[in-house]
Amino acid sequence: MLAALRLTQESPGIFSEIAVLLITSTAVAYVCYRLGILPIVSFLIAGALVGPHALGLVHDEAIIEAVAEVGVILLLFTIGIEFSLEKLGRIKRLILVGGGLQVSLVIGLVAVILRLFGIDWRVGVFTGFLLALSSTAIVMKLLMARGETNADGGQASLGILIFQDLAVVAMVLLVPMLGGQAGSPFDLVVALGKAIGIIVLVLIVARRVMPRVLEAVALTCSQEIFLLTVVAICFGTAWLTSLAGVSLSLGAFLAGLVISESRFSDLAFGEILPLQILFSATFFVSVGLLLDVGFLLRNPLLILAVITGVLVIKVITTGISLKVLGYGSGTAAFTSLLLAQIGEFSFVLERSGREVGLYPAGQVDGGPETFIAATVLLMIATPFLANVGERLRNRESATLSIADKPSHTEGGDGHGSGLAGHVIIAGYGDAGRRLARVLAARGVPYIVVTLSPDGAREAEAEGLRVLRGNYARQHELTLAGAREASMLVIADDDIETTRRVVSAVRAINPGLRVLARTRFESEIEELHDVGAADVIAEEVEGIVALLTRVLESFGVDAQDIRKDQQTLRSDAHAGSDPSAAFRAAVDASASLIQLSEEQRNTKRCSHTGETTAVTPDAQGCSECIALGDRWVHLRICMTCGHVACCDSSKNKHATSHNRTTGHPIIRSFQPGEEWAWCYRDRRMF
Repeated sequence: MLAALRLTQESPGIFSEIAVLLITSTAVAYVCYRLGILPIVSFLIAGALVGPHALGLVHDEAIIEAVAEVGVILLLFTIGIEFSLEKLGRIKRLILVGGGLQVSLVIGLVAVILRLFGIDWRVGVFTGFLLALSSTAIVMKLLMARGETNADGGQASLGILIFQDLAVVAMVLLVPMLGGQAGSPFDLVVALGKAIGIIVLVLIVARRVMPRVLEAVALTCSQEIFLLTVVAICFGTAWLTSLAGVSLSLGAFLAGLVISESRFSDLAFGEILPLQILFSATFFVSVGLLLDVGFLLRNPLLILAVITGVLVIKVITTGISLKVLGYGSGTAAFTSLLLAQIGEFSFVLERSGREVGLYPAGQVDGGPETFIAATVLLMIATPFLANVGERLRNRESATLSIADKPSHTEGGDGHGSGLAGHVIIAGYGDAGRRLARVLAARGVPYIVVTLSPDGAREAEAEGLRVLRGNYARQHELTLAGAREASMLVIADDDIETTRRVVSAVRAINPGLRVLARTRFESEIEELHDVGAADVIAEEVEGIVALLTRVLESFGVDAQDIRKDQQTLRSDAHAGSDPSAAFRAAVDASASLIQLSEEQRNTKRCSHTGETTAVTPDAQGCSECIALGDRWVHLRICMTCGHVACCDSSKNKHATSHNRTTGHPIIRSFQPGEEWAWCYRDRRMF
């Protein structure tokens, strides 16, 4: 803390620039949202506005770049979580053949074109490196927003992007060699071998070690410890892979794959998502900072020509690669336009090239500026290019090849997929357990969302449909099918948790009926105000149950009892005193029914023969004493004399004693009370 304060005092400019960046980004994002422009584009525009080449409000690009790098790591990490080794295995041909062909074609085509203009082949290969890469961050962000990560276009894009990230390892090593500096083919082979070894090690850990680690951490039921563990896995794996020369983004993706092999992958995704959103937004802003607006305005035709050339090369090479794999024209067009921009890692390669005398297209003057301007503008244009690609895909005739027909949709791996009009049960305590079992028995579609590892295992063992995650987060609620559900039941009775759940689900599905549970009557109105349609208060229902027992003992008609129950609940919802309503209902019923002693005797149960004169075995509830708990009232078993707590007490030991022994009758052990209760006849006498 002291160090942070000293840094604030010594470097106030850093924090002022961060503040300006956040405020401007938020304002621009809101304006763009109102204009129907995607957030990614708004962040790029915000970066260009506040950068050193425009308004000049942000100068310390190093700080922003460091934060942006964290954003890329977290973005690729969350993408990895959504996949699995099994899914990755299904697209290995896409990675090796599709990605390898696309990168090779771009490099070869660019080198040939530049050679025709008399430019050295080494410069041509270097420029091909820059153009071959696409922006993993932007493409995957768009696919996630569109819900297409698991569709054919999304998987084709991912396969090519993964190969590009792998190719970066070789490119980084080859750039000095192209510039005539140190390095040899043997060094390249060694570096690639190290990278492959690290990747294999990570995948082994994913299968054998990580599920057990996350299981142990999840059992602590501490969100703080779980979040720190997930972040540590993300950054630790990315750092480990970087030691072997693998890009941080690929390392982060592998870290996500490690998490995806655990049953807690959805929980991990929900915990990390807020951090990912913040830092990945900073990444897009940092890219916008690089744009020299003045150079763009002075050379619009040159930059437009470069952008056109890049688009043609990328679309042709990506399209050929996908057609070789058997994809139809629609998916090929969509994916080609989606990958038509230049990637963020090309900035790093471009700087590395300058250090050894290599420049884009061999242009020392204006080459780097033209490259940066074209790259940033292509990134800004990506959402619009994707829309064009989607329209082309939609126009394709119905005679698609099998490979081109979408076989997966986002969220199609279980959870809430395939459900509609179902019930979401938030929490798997006693109330959630009972509700889930009843719904399962009745054939009502449902899904349970719980943070408890033990509860999830128990539910899965019973064959119940379960999603492990935090039901107070929009991500988990979306996975549970909140948009398609008919009802959300919040089985948790903590009011703060309930408020967060209601707020989260209202942002997803404002019309969803929410049934909430709480402890006290005073909390009913508050939960209604935040959006809960129905609220069940245990305090009120306890009084309703008590009233029901009393009225049943007087022989009141069931229909009249239901009316009194409704009156009590209505009074509670209206803010009236339910205890007063309870007394009034009992008094009214008692005044109408005057039972004679003979009539009372007829109300006695048929099991009094199983009772005897008993001696209390204790003066309190011995089970509660052993647990260190308190009781409300005491009851005595009229068969064996066991004293235990009532049903209004936390543990309900008297009822537990009946279930264990079958002894039918208890009597109140409270001073001044003479009544008895028969469990078998469910009658008071």
